[in-house]
Parts: sequence; C-alpha cells; structure tokens
Amino acid sequence: MILAQFSIFHSRPIAPTRRLALGDRVLPIDPAPGFGGILLGGVIAKYVTEIDDDLLEELPALLVALSSRTRVTQPCFRHRLQTDRVGMATSRHQLVQRTPASPGDLPYMEFEFDNMGTAEQQVLGAVYSASAAVGPNATSRAAIFEVLIKAAAWRGKVGPSLISHLTGYGGGARLSVSALADPQAWALDLLGLKPAPTAKQISKRFRELVRKAHPDHGADESLAATRIADLTEARRILS
Repeated sequence: MILAQFSIFHSRPIAPTRRLALGDRVLPIDPAPGFGGILLGGVIAKYVTEIDDDLLEELPALLVALSSRTRVTQPCFRHRLQTDRVGMATSRHQLVQRTPASPGDLPYMEFEFDNMGTAEQQVLGAVYSASAAVGPNATSRAAIFEVLIKAAAWRGKVGPSLISHLTGYGGGARLSVSALADPQAWALDLLGLKPAPTAKQISKRFRELVRKAHPDHGADESLAATRIADLTEARRILS
C-alpha cells in the first residue's frame, strides 16, 4: 500500500543544461509531518550526504526561504526550476506500508527510492515538492520545513530510526502506520477511551494501564518499557 509518493523530472546526465520540474504528488501532511513529510525527509536524508560541499552550502538558505515563502532566485544547486518536462528523465520515490511476516506484528513503513538522476536533483526535488504540497498555511509550512531541516542534518541509516527522529516519536507502536495516520485515534484506542475524554478520565486510565504493564504486577518485563512509553505518549497526545 502506497502511503505517499512524488516524482520529479530532471535533466539527463549527458544534457548540457541542468533543469528540474515537479511531477505528480500524493503527499499527505496532516497531522504534520504526515506520511508526505516523512517521505520528503527520507529522500533528503538519503541523498544529502552525496552533494558536493560547495553546493550544500546553499541548502539552509533555500529551506529558510521556502519556509517563509520568500521568492527563490533561480538557479539553485545549478538547476533551474521549470514547468516544461519534455526530454527529461524521471525519478519517483514512495513510502509504502508493508505487511509483517509474523502474525500479530504491526504493519510497518518502508522507503522505496527510484533515483534516475543525481543527488542534487533528488534533494532539490524533495524541497520544491514540499513547498508545492504544503500550500500557504503558515503553521503547516513551518512544521514541514522543520522536518526537512532535521532530515538535512541526519547522518544515520534511512529507516525506522530516521522516522522516529523526524516525527518525534519513539519506537514500538508509536511508529505504526495507524499511529502516524491518526495520533488521536491511536491514543484513544491504546488507552481504551471514547472520544473527548476528560483530563481526569485520561489520567485515571493511564495509571490503571501503567500499573498492569509493570513487571511487579505480572507483566512481561521485556515488553514493559515499550508498553509504558506508548501509554505515556498516548496520554501526551490526548492532554
């Protein structure tokens, strides 16, 4: 199942000019960063380390400019953004949901990168696609570009640890597809509460479930830390 995807059109390696155009986009970003923000951040984190240092110096200023909707002078990264796609190659990137191999495990997310160009083109395409996807809403724009700034500074593996870094969630169920798609619904389900609970109901239910999850009350010690962390995150979301 495809959770987010986008494509970019770019000059071929042998072309004398450096051009870039945006392709189709399915980039859900609500609630931020959404699956779209995770995918865009994943592309940036994947390719940013391959960019020459002299070009990489342009990236922070570009992110700030697009975040504030300031006009960007072309070209950037020696590439000119345009609408014409004739004669250009295509790269497509996706964030997909995978079915777990073991029954009872949660579905998980995985990046699929289809790079037919250079690292500069992929990063620049992700940044411009983010700007086009987020629209004029200042709050959403700031949240998405904060994720892209995090991604640009990432130097680890592009996988679950990156998703945790970009979303601010830890491991366990908090990185499940359902948790990232609708945090409120996930938190209510985890705590076993109906919509619009009171602060008192949230606190009471949290204490009950933490007590049950503790090894002193017979719970599995190897699962206790993750379970309690998930309960804590659910309480934070609903509070």
